[in-house]
Amino acid sequence: MRQELKSLPKTLADDVARNLVMVARMLDSEPEEAYQYSRIALRLASRVAAVREAAGFASYMTQRYSEALTEFRAARRMTGRADLWPVMADCERGLGRPERALAMAGEPEVKQLDKAGQVEMRLVAAGARTDMEQFDAAVVTLQSPELASSAVHSWTARLRYAYAEALIAAGRAEEAREWFAKAAEADTDGTTNASERLAEIDGVEFVDALDPEAAEEEAEQADAPVKKRGGDVSDDRVIYEDEEDVEEYYDEDDLEIDEDFDGVVPGRSGEDGAEAGTEAKAEDKADAQG
Repeated sequence: MRQELKSLPKTLADDVARNLVMVARMLDSEPEEAYQYSRIALRLASRVAAVREAAGFASYMTQRYSEALTEFRAARRMTGRADLWPVMADCERGLGRPERALAMAGEPEVKQLDKAGQVEMRLVAAGARTDMEQFDAAVVTLQSPELASSAVHSWTARLRYAYAEALIAAGRAEEAREWFAKAAEADTDGTTNASERLAEIDGVEFVDALDPEAAEEEAEQADAPVKKRGGDVSDDRVIYEDEEDVEEYYDEDDLEIDEDFDGVVPGRSGEDGAEAGTEAKAEDKADAQG
């Protein structure tokens, strides 16, 4: 890319380079912003193949498939390379033309692709079959030496994941589980959600420990007053342990001594109540004699 920009005046090349850097930085996280930067670069240097390619990927990531296809074709004409062939075929799928994508999968350009490009072409072709509801054919399309290999490459997880999805669509859920597990094993970078799909099949539900609502509920429970249970204290009664709390909870009438209290604790009966009453009367008699 740097070599291609050397064909431009120095100041112009620097401006184009800055915009291409922003496209690369934001393509995955903020594709719409990346698209805007790519349009600026395109206006500045539309005759540079790297600019047309970057503009194509920015359009592709924002689902502007017609624009993306135009840019990819322009870049291919300028360079003569075939490495954009799979993504061009996927643009055809995005435009609702899966049959064209399948036709591209059989063109001589596919033989010019490296191993990663050929795997990508298989993924696109299988997706086109699925678009056309040819689910069994999609499964067969993905069956290849690359799928059967135990070696792990940059494309292994995506290939296994696509195969598992094709099996699901074909009604072969038990086999799909095995391939989701294999995809998760190969997916060390988290490029797929194979682990989540595997858990979904097994009926496992994940709970986010950092969920704001769960954290708020836990905080409310932590701030709740302490309750003591036992004896005749009601489960709903709150025991206030600080003197300040007691003063706030009881009024003056509550704190006055009941002179008519007969020594019987409310709620008691039988021997306990009689014993308590006898003790209280004995104490009253002793006070009177004193």
